[in-house]
Amino acid sequence: MDQNRNPAPVARHEDEATAAETALLTPRLQASWQRSRRYGLTPEDLQPDFTGTVDTECLLYECGHEVLQGLKDTLANEPVGMMLTSSDGLVLSRSCSDSSVSRSLDRVNLAPGFSFSESNAGTNGMGLALADRAPSLVRAEEHYCTSLRQYTCAAAPVLDPLTGELAGSINLTTWSDSSSKLLLALAQAAAGNTAALMLARTTGRKPRPAPRGEVFQVFVHRAQPGSESLLLSSRWTDAVAEARTALAEGRLLAVVGESGTGKSTLAALARRQVRSRERILCARPPLAADITPWMGIWAPELAKTDTCVITTGVHTLPAWAAEDLAELLSGGPRGNTADQHPDLHPAIITAENYARIPQALRSLVGAVVEAPTLRSRPDDILPLADHFARGFRGRPLTFSPAAARALSDYHWPENSRQLQRTVRDAASRTDVVDLRHLPAEVFVGTPHRLSRIQAMERDEIVRCLTEPATTVAQAADALGMSRATIYRKIAQYDITIPRPYPMSRLSPRGRPCRTGPRNWRGAG
Repeated sequence: MDQNRNPAPVARHEDEATAAETALLTPRLQASWQRSRRYGLTPEDLQPDFTGTVDTECLLYECGHEVLQGLKDTLANEPVGMMLTSSDGLVLSRSCSDSSVSRSLDRVNLAPGFSFSESNAGTNGMGLALADRAPSLVRAEEHYCTSLRQYTCAAAPVLDPLTGELAGSINLTTWSDSSSKLLLALAQAAAGNTAALMLARTTGRKPRPAPRGEVFQVFVHRAQPGSESLLLSSRWTDAVAEARTALAEGRLLAVVGESGTGKSTLAALARRQVRSRERILCARPPLAADITPWMGIWAPELAKTDTCVITTGVHTLPAWAAEDLAELLSGGPRGNTADQHPDLHPAIITAENYARIPQALRSLVGAVVEAPTLRSRPDDILPLADHFARGFRGRPLTFSPAAARALSDYHWPENSRQLQRTVRDAASRTDVVDLRHLPAEVFVGTPHRLSRIQAMERDEIVRCLTEPATTVAQAADALGMSRATIYRKIAQYDITIPRPYPMSRLSPRGRPCRTGPRNWRGAG
């Protein structure tokens, strides 16, 4: 729903007074009240869910709690309660130096362990900020539940600095008759400081750029994984076949799976197998402020009988945008009567998992297919690596057996996208990819959180160990540390370097010949 357009008529509530109050709300708040009613909530009954457990070990809690403690010192003796919530509205921590505010918040259960998502507590600051993924100010009578109308709440979402995913929110609550002019600005600043602190305490990787929003056409050469020229495992081909069957039956397909698994590629492949000459567009959501013009670009394409639109990452859409998208997709299948599949749905959606698909869209989904992770199909790693190298360089690339083994043994937490990035980076520097051309992350086990200094140290150790014909003793000398220290660091960072072998070209399926011991840990 466009937040700038005229308010839509509000459904009549049993209580006419409440309906009159709703009519005075902004369009965004009206939409939130409507959703609250659909959740089955009543203004007089505030009963937030209680879990009893709060994850105090997560990075969000560590950084958010620290930021709020600093803000509490700044706002000493001010009647402001400061809350940190998870992405699903669970209150993780609360700080307040005013005892009367604290007692009042306890009476409405606005405390750690309780959920104040929009579906649990109706329209409120943190619930709206999470639902719309945007800073939100909810004053007094704008709250859906009457017991919250004694407060004014300002909340801002916290985004994970590496993935861009919604991590949680910062909420500031004060009395309804207090000034709220600076409250939202303080909440936004605290949310930004929390994200910055999270970035500083991660492994030193660069933050993910903010989503720009894209609409592009998927051509045949973009959908090659899984085609006849690239033989992949049954885990992938079975998923494509399952998606093809659902599409042929005219159902709205949702492809779910981890980031980077190739959900849109799977969807495009399946669609091509059903209708080979169809035009396929892929639409990736931008930031919330740019969603209305983004939807305006591709929404008219849904009416065309020769076009399919794959809308990716619908779990990242604000609630109002998900409702608008659901309205667009509710028309059902359409197609060309001259085609062997005349009743195909004009769209496909993707999300990380089915539970995160907004409710408005979830009710329209007719079939769900999971895109398998790369670690669940290790036989596909080398064929895909060879495919990505050919696509980037326009010809085959040579991988040393040791490099091929390192690629095969790695668990690829970011899936095919990470493999493609790794191969493209190596291919841009050499015609023969060896261990030293691969990033340090490929040689470590299950990652744990490292400081930036630790990440730099780990990368330097891997760089020295992957130099041709380098022993542990030589690597230790180059790093200015003893052999005992480097062995301890190798164990600390769980570094495993495959034993080097003579160079060879990959087989047609990308498989090197394997002989001798699999790996070495810098044996010198």
